[in-house]
Amino acid sequence: MPNSEKKLGLWTSTSLVAGNMIGAGVFLLPAAMASFGSIGLLGWVFSAVGSFFLAKVFSNMSKLLPHATGGPYAFTRYGLGDFAGFLVAWGYFLSTSCACAAITKSLVSALSTFFPALANGLPAVATGLCAIWLLTYINTRGVVTSGKWQLVTTILKILPLVLVAFGGLFFLQAKNFSPFNSSGTSTYSAISTTAAMTLFSFIGIECATIPAGSVENPQKTVPRATLLGLLIATLVYILGSVSVMGLIPAAELAKSQTPYADAAAIIYGDNIRYWVSAGVAIAAFGALNGWTLMQGQMPFAVARDKLFPAIFSKQNKKGVPYMGILLSSTLVSVFMSMNYSKGFVEQFRFLLLLSLLSMLIPYLLSAASYLIIKVKNKQADGWLGAVVLAIVAFGYALWNIVGTGKDAVYYGFVLLMMSVPFYVWVAYQKNKEQ
Repeated sequence: MPNSEKKLGLWTSTSLVAGNMIGAGVFLLPAAMASFGSIGLLGWVFSAVGSFFLAKVFSNMSKLLPHATGGPYAFTRYGLGDFAGFLVAWGYFLSTSCACAAITKSLVSALSTFFPALANGLPAVATGLCAIWLLTYINTRGVVTSGKWQLVTTILKILPLVLVAFGGLFFLQAKNFSPFNSSGTSTYSAISTTAAMTLFSFIGIECATIPAGSVENPQKTVPRATLLGLLIATLVYILGSVSVMGLIPAAELAKSQTPYADAAAIIYGDNIRYWVSAGVAIAAFGALNGWTLMQGQMPFAVARDKLFPAIFSKQNKKGVPYMGILLSSTLVSVFMSMNYSKGFVEQFRFLLLLSLLSMLIPYLLSAASYLIIKVKNKQADGWLGAVVLAIVAFGYALWNIVGTGKDAVYYGFVLLMMSVPFYVWVAYQKNKEQ
């Protein structure tokens, strides 16, 4: 068992949660939501509240199963059995691979502000591949090395967001928050849509639970890191959105390609744009680093339970499941390269839609497992709160699954069912060995 010097502490675990949640996409969300009006702020609130219930579920289960490496997979497998756990792991593996490819694209796009040649073509692909494999190397050097990088990049990425979030509060114009609902739909419909859009920014609340075996004192550290990471991200998101909306008229904001940079220019002057663009690049780099760590830890936990091929359980001298990271980074490289090929753009966008659904399924099944785990652990107290928490968290995840649209749900179901023959083969091999 690794000693405490080789494990993640509270702040590195917190940076893993906040860093994976705060990606490059948050810098563009104010523009994407501008057409809805200031009602979009309620979308942020609904997402934050729903994510809090999910975070609380993960926090509580990390206390019940403090050394369960794999997070949602481990919780679901313990509560609902091997097959449900396998489905979570399969969906999570595909989802993180697609997400990492999109994050890489955001990183290269941000760097093109400083290096216009990266706007498209071979230089863009080469730069993206270099970023993927640089972080692959860093993550094979050990979980502490990766954690330190994550802590640094999280601080650097939050800085420009904080500058706008708090600095903008002194320059708000009330007229920019009107009309309240300009979406042309009902209040409920507008809130549902904006809540689904902002949900992307809360993906990652489970990240401290996944490498639990590499966390110092996980029974205390993981719950604290999960809730603290969510709190940091929520404050940055909501205050940042209020500032950007209050600084830039909605019609102008809807056309902005760099809303945070535009808002920062109003507050601090035009030269600040480059600093914000650097913040976007760092945000993408930090998120890519955190998700690369997840790519190794999740398959490792599943392979150790003999539900994934044994190759994913191989570790190097530093105790890193390197084969899982290498195989996942290869898949990410393929997806990222596809995004620069016009013939594959639509397929890739659809993969991203499935990516969201694949993340929601682990949340849904984790919430469903919570009460079962309490029963198995013979927990006699706190049942009323646990039942309410499980119902709300399950309902929130289900609401967002429906919100992804019927096409995503249908094809997501097909994709999951395609994994069934693979599971049958793995289960057969496992029983054969026994």
